[in-house]
Amino acid sequence: MTTRFSSGSLSSAASSFLTALVLSLGLFALPAMAQDAETSTPAVTAPAPAIEPVAPMIAEPMIVEAEPAAAEAPKEAEPLTRPTLVDASTISAGDTAWVMTSTALVLFMTLPGLALFYAGMVRKKNVLATMAHSFVVAALITVIWVVIGYSLAFTPGSPYVGSLDRILLNGLEFLNEGGKLTVSEVAPTIPESVFVMFQMTFAIITAALITGAFAERMKFSALLIFMSLWSIFVYAPVAHWVWEPGGWLAGRGVLDFAGGTVVHINAGVSGLVAAIIVGPRLGFGREPMPPHNLVLTVIGACMLWVGWFGFNAGSAVAADGRAGMAMLVTQVATAVGALAWMIAEWARRGKPSVLGMVSGAVSGLVAITPASGFVDVTGALVIGAVAGVACYWGATSLKSKLGYDDSLDVFGVHAIGGIVGALLTGIFAVPAIGGATSSFGNQAFGVIVTVVFSAAMTALILGIVNALVGLRVTPEGEREGMDIEQHGEHVL
Repeated sequence: MTTRFSSGSLSSAASSFLTALVLSLGLFALPAMAQDAETSTPAVTAPAPAIEPVAPMIAEPMIVEAEPAAAEAPKEAEPLTRPTLVDASTISAGDTAWVMTSTALVLFMTLPGLALFYAGMVRKKNVLATMAHSFVVAALITVIWVVIGYSLAFTPGSPYVGSLDRILLNGLEFLNEGGKLTVSEVAPTIPESVFVMFQMTFAIITAALITGAFAERMKFSALLIFMSLWSIFVYAPVAHWVWEPGGWLAGRGVLDFAGGTVVHINAGVSGLVAAIIVGPRLGFGREPMPPHNLVLTVIGACMLWVGWFGFNAGSAVAADGRAGMAMLVTQVATAVGALAWMIAEWARRGKPSVLGMVSGAVSGLVAITPASGFVDVTGALVIGAVAGVACYWGATSLKSKLGYDDSLDVFGVHAIGGIVGALLTGIFAVPAIGGATSSFGNQAFGVIVTVVFSAAMTALILGIVNALVGLRVTPEGEREGMDIEQHGEHVL
């Protein structure tokens, strides 16, 4: 270690030392000089030798460095490969504060954002049941996440699923008196408890998104069983593949900053499969089923827009420039998505609907999600524009042509938007921003794998649920309304 002395302290010490030395020598020399003066005969006087001028000891302030110690320089710490107990001094207060804020924003997206967004688009007799789906999913997935979901998703195990090391969050520690706590290898500057909470909110909203595909007809009991199994056997493995450093898609270089594949393609494809297997609503295609209150939907969409900054910028798990860039491109893509959907609908139908505007904004949010930590503003402009038009096509023309009853366009907006964003990430990723690149083909591979796995596993789980409790309410109950039939309540 290099030791530094201040010039002031050095000058004072040196002056004191020299003064004492001169005085001591003088006291010893005076008697001898007096005796010599009395007894000695002066010799021939010789010219005194010239005395070289002595430079001042310290003319100006200066810094003196001690010799470096011979000990070897400390080695840089090895990067973490699993959740680890560390000293509390390694935690960044700024990063922790930002991720805690982001966690609240992402939960806000579901409660009340998504609950209001979905509730406004269903018929009045199904409003409470639809909101109940988002609410109960938040409670249910919280418990499943801490019991087993986090361990399967974010601990090293195989390339396909995590270990059971964090069952019931076993090993997650905070030792206040000892100044120690655990961190995840994915986010080493924040407490693991904060990372668990942050990722929990992603698992919650992913499951809640699916409920819009089979709104107004699935049994509440079937919903609970389906969501429990789906979060364990579909969401957790895909999250591990993409976001845990040892996951096999992560190893292939598939890029997904905040959930294009893990959240939106996963939820959108599963929603489509569920809509097909559960079957269409009674009267679908023959009876009008207009939204009962678009004011709720617009309010919910606004909440989603604001909360999405936690979703995307929070995924940097740091309060840094990358988070700032993710926030900027999220805003840009959302705005362009809203305008693109509006223009497409205006050109085709002659009027821009409010529902179309907010749906376009959500499509922009969805599409920029996988790209937000990798692209610049140019990429955001293109991704938002393509997503707005593509999702409008998916929610109208594609849905009409294939005839499936995806009640609230989960597939048309989230799967289509997620696919657009994932593919375009491979084209517009900027290495200087995200430190990584991919390709269109590599991103397409990740999309295909996610689509196939989600579809197959969702179909299997729905088959099990159907055998256990059945999937949908009776025709009489559906006509009466889910609020009364399933919950014994209704909105006046």
